[in-house]
Amino acid sequence: MSSTISLRLPDQLANELNDIARETERSKSFHIQKALELYLQEQADLQIARDRQNDVTDQVVDMQDMRKRFDL
Repeated sequence: MSSTISLRLPDQLANELNDIARETERSKSFHIQKALELYLQEQADLQIARDRQNDVTDQVVDMQDMRKRFDL
């Protein structure tokens, strides 16, 4: 199942989207969907990082210990 949405883009961004869609022979919707998927994943990762940063029970490993652990 899918949903239809509409959005407004600045002309510059719309032109870039048109160009990449034409160059890749993929639809504008395809590229918007992929961009949104990446954005949402990054936001989820950011929230995990924030939660871990605020978790006082989460062990902190300093850079020196990390380098030792991975032989860097």
